[in-house]
Formats: sequence, C-alpha cells, structure tokens
Amino acid sequence: MMDRILVIDDDMELCELLKDYLRPEGFDVDSVHNGLQAMERLLSGGHALAVLDVMLPGASGFEVLRHIRERGCRIPVLMLTARGDDVDRIVGLEMGADDYLPKPFNPRELVARIRAIKRRAGHESGAPDASGPLPLSVGDVVLDAGARTVVRAGERLELTAIEFNLLEELLLNAGRLVSREDLSRKVLGHGISPYDRSIDVHISNLRKKLGRGEDGAPRIKTIRGTGYIYPFSPETAKNKT
Repeated sequence: MMDRILVIDDDMELCELLKDYLRPEGFDVDSVHNGLQAMERLLSGGHALAVLDVMLPGASGFEVLRHIRERGCRIPVLMLTARGDDVDRIVGLEMGADDYLPKPFNPRELVARIRAIKRRAGHESGAPDASGPLPLSVGDVVLDAGARTVVRAGERLELTAIEFNLLEELLLNAGRLVSREDLSRKVLGHGISPYDRSIDVHISNLRKKLGRGEDGAPRIKTIRGTGYIYPFSPETAKNKT
C-alpha cells in the first residue's frame, strides 16, 4: 500500500508536478490549496505526512501548524519556506515542524527528506517491541525506545519524532559531548550548513518540555559552537544501556 501524503500549497501546477513525481516513488499524493481546508484534512487523519507551504490563502502555514498541534495532531510536517528566509524556518521548527525545505527545491531532495522523516517517525504508531532495547533511564527521565515513550518524574511527555530521537541520542551518550554535526546526521538525516539552526531549535524545544533537572540545572548543556551534553553521573543514572 502506498503512503498517503497531503501537499498543501496554493500553486496548483506545483501540486500536480509533485503528484507525478512522487507516485513512482511509492507515495499517493492528495493536495489542498487553502489553509482552512488543510486544517480539516489533517485533523481528519488518513495521511502519513504533510508537505506544508508557509504562504497560503485562508490561513498561513504557521496557523495551520499551530492549529493541528494544539489539537494533538502529531502528523509529521515538512514545511516549504522561501529560500533564505531563516525566520520562517526557525518559527516553523519552534511550532513543531519536523523539517523544512526552501523553494525552489530539487524533487529528489524532497523525496530524500520525506523518507528521512518517515524513518524517524516510523515506530510512533507501532506496538511496543518486547524484544527491543531496555529503557534508558538517567535521573528521573526514562525513555522507552520500544514503546516510543518518555517519562519525566512520573509524567509522560509528548515529544515529536525528532525530539524523541534527539533525546535518545543524548541519553545513549550521557556525560559525553555530541556534536551538532553528528546530531544532524543521525537525527535529521543530513549535515548542517554554517548558518543552519534547525538542530538548535529542536534542542530548545526539547529543553522546554524536559524542564530543569533535579538540581535546578538545565538537563541539556550547550557547549558553544560544538554541540550538547546530557549530564550524567553514577548517582543519577539508574539503568543506562
């Protein structure tokens, strides 16, 4: 069965071109051209991923994204932004987009990013795997990779696929520096350019959801210009596998 993708863009010619290009790649593409219609379609379910343009009639892509995230819709979203518009990219990521692609783009890169997003989110709707790895536990944070759940001090956290995978990578390397380049390649599926802040924005969102540690310090430490560390000590680690 082909994966269904919803393309949300008021450029009807582009939507038709993407349908023609993506179908041979194994994707069944629907399209809508209005932000208000997009909200209804996304909340009704039935699609594995959305490609969402920022500039839309009826409601902007940001409004669409905010609306569906506030209502608990966790469908992966790849946003289309104007080339060179860093503000749009950062705002989209802060609001819960999984990735972005500036226009104009190479259709091959679109397919590659769609596949990378699907790999990251592939287990979210699956049942827990009893034969999978044991939960990671550092301090009061417990991450279960099989069930795709994170619990902090007994409270379950709602993380995006990227946030979950970032936290998993940091916990696996707790106490060690993980570079921005490594995080980008392992979690986003591509390297970073000198001005790419996508990993930093995702880390910022993850920090907010995790809150501060038991000692009041940030749970994720920034090593300026290099990467990030999730603090680790024998006293706070319960089961790091």
